[in-house]
Amino acid sequence: MSQDLSDFDQLELTFENETRSVFRKGKGPAVIVMHEVPGLHPGVIRLANAFCDAGLTVWLPSLFGKPGKEVNAFNITASLVHCCVVHEFTVLATSKNSPVTSWLRCLARYAHTECGGPGVGVIGMCMTGGFALAMMVEEAVLVPVVCNPSLPFALTPDRKRDLGIDENTLVQAKARSATQGICVLGLRFTADIFVPTERFHRLHEEFGPNFQAIEIDSSYGNCHGIDRFAHSVLGVHYVDEPNHPTVVAESQTVAFIRDRLIQDGRVLDSKSSGHD
Repeated sequence: MSQDLSDFDQLELTFENETRSVFRKGKGPAVIVMHEVPGLHPGVIRLANAFCDAGLTVWLPSLFGKPGKEVNAFNITASLVHCCVVHEFTVLATSKNSPVTSWLRCLARYAHTECGGPGVGVIGMCMTGGFALAMMVEEAVLVPVVCNPSLPFALTPDRKRDLGIDENTLVQAKARSATQGICVLGLRFTADIFVPTERFHRLHEEFGPNFQAIEIDSSYGNCHGIDRFAHSVLGVHYVDEPNHPTVVAESQTVAFIRDRLIQDGRVLDSKSSGHD
C-alpha cells in the first residue's frame, strides 16, 4: 500500500477567506482525517488508505508542515513551533476553540455535499485531536473520533481536564450527542503525559455512555513492550505487527466510522441511520 500522496487528488479549497491544500481519495461517505505533528506524514497516509479500503472517501487537509515529509526531530520541532505561535491553534488557554476548527467545519459541509451519505466522519490526531469535538456543532458531522488529543497542553490541573473547546461548543456537542445518539470515540496510551487520564475522565463525565474509549497499556513492563513515552496511537507510534494493540485500535476505529455511515455494503441515508 502506498504511503505517499501520489494517488490522491489535490484540491485547493477556500473557506472563510483561507485557502488550504486538501488531498482526496476513495469512494463513499466522507471521513476527514486531521493529521498530527509534523504533518501529512506516511503514517497518516497509511491510516487514510485504511479508510479508503473500508469504502469511504478520505479528505486530508494540510494544516501545518509540508505534505509527505518524513517524521524526524527537525520536522517535529518545526511543526510544534509553528502551532505554538500561529493563532489557529490554542495550545495553552483553557476552554477555547482553535480558530482553524471553523474552516474545518466548512470542509465537513463541503465534503458531505460532494460525497453524500448520512454525514461525515472526522478524526483528529495529537494537536488536532480535540478538533473533532469542536466540529460536532456542524450538522454534517456524525462520527467524531479524538485520537490522543493533546490541546491545550496539560501544564496545570485545569488544563489536564480541558477538552480544547469553549463552553458553548461543548453544550452544543453534548446536545447533539444526547438527542441524535452520536457517539464519540477516544484513543490514548495510558502513560501519555500529553493526554492525561483526567482528560478522558472529563469526556466520560460530559458524554456519559456516548463516549467510548480505547486505552492502550503503556505502563512500565506492559506485555507488548510499548514505550512509556508513546503518544501517537494511529500515527508515529503505530506498530504494524499482527495483533499489536495499535493495529487492533486502527481496525476498531475504522469500523467505528464505517459502521455508522455504511451498513452491509449499503450507504445509510439519514432516516435509516437514525439521524434527522
